[in-house]
Amino acid sequence: MLDNQVPMLANDGYHQPLHRLNRSQWWIFVVLNIVFVIVGQAAAVLLGRFYYDQGGNSEWMASLVQTAAFPILFIPYLFLDSPDKSSTSLSAPPPPTRLIALIYIVGGAIIAGDNMLYSIGLLYLSASTYSLICATQLAFNALFAFFINQQKFTARILISVTLLSLSALLLATNDGSDGPLRASRGEYILGVLTTLAASALYSLILSLMQLTFEKVQKRETFSVVLDMQVYTSVMATCVTVVGLFASGEWGTIRGEMERFGSGEASYIMTLVWTAVAWQISSVGVVGLIFVVSSLFSNAISTLSTAVTPIASLVVFHDKMNGPKIVAMLLSFLGFALYIRQNYVDDLEARKKQQSEEECDEFVQ
Repeated sequence: MLDNQVPMLANDGYHQPLHRLNRSQWWIFVVLNIVFVIVGQAAAVLLGRFYYDQGGNSEWMASLVQTAAFPILFIPYLFLDSPDKSSTSLSAPPPPTRLIALIYIVGGAIIAGDNMLYSIGLLYLSASTYSLICATQLAFNALFAFFINQQKFTARILISVTLLSLSALLLATNDGSDGPLRASRGEYILGVLTTLAASALYSLILSLMQLTFEKVQKRETFSVVLDMQVYTSVMATCVTVVGLFASGEWGTIRGEMERFGSGEASYIMTLVWTAVAWQISSVGVVGLIFVVSSLFSNAISTLSTAVTPIASLVVFHDKMNGPKIVAMLLSFLGFALYIRQNYVDDLEARKKQQSEEECDEFVQ
């Protein structure tokens, strides 16, 4: 699972005390959340690869740790005061509770399946190859946003999609020599396909969430986005726990722990810190939305996807061949174009907001 894009947010009547920080404190908080996103996501992927390298083979367990530490997501709620009644009274009436519950349940179940696809991909791929293929999520984001959310498809986005697609194609046609020693050529291809499918599915989930905010909840506020992250994570965790027991893998966990290459204590700590790392990244994403903007949060999430392949080269000494080097360069160029477009969009949004505020002041 990757922590990624979220919709533009509006003021929802919640008092946000972090906005009252002075400039130096604000920058410290922003940098701290950037570190959470980049380090959290990179650490989670590297620990997931370490789990497999040391003898772990439970795909359900690898899926479970991606959402199991969801209580950490309750931390941002501590920074939200109660809503201002004068502002909330003017907002659209809330949608039916049953409908929202259904959205959380279905969304959580789909995320659980998506986490499983990611787990299978990481099982058969090196961490660097896995991360580079995950970068294609940016291309899928653009495509689904265009068709489902009617967002514009600029020249930079088109070039970025093309570069990321070429990068994935190069990795798919690679010989797989950089993958885990136990992975055959067929398993390598399976890893590529499942990671591509997971990236596409998660991008679809993001676009459908955006559609939900616009058409069902009819508001795109910080608290609504946080609720969506928390409750879908809860549901995904429940579904994965059921799958762990129903598949019978629960009965193999004890033996897996005993056979773990670096010991039983290391096995437990690997799973715990993998789960924590995923949620630390999520907290960072939400924190950046809270004090900067969703576009900035998206850009940092994109950057974290670029950092992970480099970290895996340092930690695991993944092999580098010609196609993989070219794929990495194409991905980085695609990242740069994508972030540049986010920057342009952010500037346009700020100018539009400033213009509207000036018009309101003139009318008053």
